[in-house]
Amino acid sequence: MKPALFLDRDGTIIEDRGYMHDPALVQLLPGAAEALREVQSRGWPLIVISNQSGVGRGLIKPAEMEAVHNRFLELLQEEGVSITASYFCVHRPDENCHCRKPSPLHLQTAAEEYGIDLKGSWMIGDRRSDILSGKNAGTKTIWLSNPLFPVEEGLADFVAKNWQEIMPHLK
Repeated sequence: MKPALFLDRDGTIIEDRGYMHDPALVQLLPGAAEALREVQSRGWPLIVISNQSGVGRGLIKPAEMEAVHNRFLELLQEEGVSITASYFCVHRPDENCHCRKPSPLHLQTAAEEYGIDLKGSWMIGDRRSDILSGKNAGTKTIWLSNPLFPVEEGLADFVAKNWQEIMPHLK
């Protein structure tokens, strides 16, 4: 079994622009592609776990969500980064589904499908639900701070301001 890097997408790898429906708005965060390329070079799978409740709320069409995600994958490919798998929850928070972060379901599913050691893996995200999802699955966690979501001190294993601060922890 091998470690993996589990990642939230919006606000972690790309700019968080709310309920994104336009692929032209997709923009990688500074340093994200370089860091992901380095982690990938170690043989770690890169797995995106994303809540996309805009679909369930009727604010984004499934085809729009797919177009945004395809643009995200394309931008990473241009930087030499391949995402191993992507898992989405499209339900509204009030639906109380089993796949919405902070549920560990998608991390556990990926671990089974790709032979991943969850205890040796990391979850990186910019919100409480991302960190709890990683903790609930047994991974180590890094909270990438941003002005949209205040950091809850003591919840994540590490808090970083940017991707350069994240990299020393991913050894």
